[in-house]
Amino acid sequence: MAVVPAHPELGFYTLAGAPKSPHDMLGELAAAEAMGLGTAFISERFNIKEAGALTGAAVAVTKSLSIVTAATNHTTRHPLVTASWASTLHLMSQGRFSLGLGRGIDAMFKAYGMPLATTDSMEQFAYLMRKLWHGETVMNYADLTGTYPVLRLDPAFDLDIPLSVTAFGQKTLEMAGRAYDNVILHTFFTDETTERAVNTVKRSAEQAGRDPDTVKVWSCFATIGDHIDPALRLKKTVGRLATYLQAYGDLMVTTNNWDPEVLRKFRDDEFVRTFPGALDAKGTTEDLERVAPLIPQEWLAPSASGTPEQCVAAIRHQFALGCDGVIMHGATPTELAPIVAAYKN
Repeated sequence: MAVVPAHPELGFYTLAGAPKSPHDMLGELAAAEAMGLGTAFISERFNIKEAGALTGAAVAVTKSLSIVTAATNHTTRHPLVTASWASTLHLMSQGRFSLGLGRGIDAMFKAYGMPLATTDSMEQFAYLMRKLWHGETVMNYADLTGTYPVLRLDPAFDLDIPLSVTAFGQKTLEMAGRAYDNVILHTFFTDETTERAVNTVKRSAEQAGRDPDTVKVWSCFATIGDHIDPALRLKKTVGRLATYLQAYGDLMVTTNNWDPEVLRKFRDDEFVRTFPGALDAKGTTEDLERVAPLIPQEWLAPSASGTPEQCVAAIRHQFALGCDGVIMHGATPTELAPIVAAYKN
């Protein structure tokens, strides 16, 4: 029987940023369990963060943490490989694993020759996974990855495996409410955006005949306390948001109703325009100090900063906006320790 964590409503991303070794995850998971966190989220990168390997190791070395991919992509594996991966870890972890999917970055997937996920394809894939996990045989299934004459796992299966999805735009949020169990929002969402996203998911779930309380919405909330070294804080705030603006700035600006002219000036800046890679991964402290004036403080404001007590107040505000859980994003369990200690009080 799985152990119940002290704070199931709190989560973190293991191997946040650009880790030097996936081995670091093992220590992070142990520290997270010791402080009672509820969920470890794992993002996938095509380097040393392959999701199947990481999640297998994660469920093996933990007893109370839920393990969620946030996210992998359903277009990068055969459907049976993905379904089998989830069923294996569901049983191995005694129900602590959730398969979490995301859309991915269009430019990267185009460069790699991988199909681009659509909202409709993510919804249909969710229904396919549930059929396979409940022992059904699916004939002549076709999606943007190919055509599959027969798909089946085990006719004896009757597995309720939670599905998670990272969601951004209105249509994806509505789809998430219909088809998924956990919805992970994006970092640096304003209060208004967060509240609107939660309401969209819950309303969509109810319209689909689901109990909206069973669809959990997670705030992905940058949590960077003042006890962290200033240079590292700069990387986790300015560096991280700058990278988002590099990758999908238009979506960030539209979603948050930010000024598009600020984004245009950011992109047109010669240093940003010619920078060879992601600013949070490749940028030095001097590089990020050069970029910082291009990003308004109000864009960085939707985050937890300051003293541990101030961070806790900001985290609790996410629940007041309607979120069911908070992912304390951008910090390791060691960096979160003073904040979690204050949260307990």
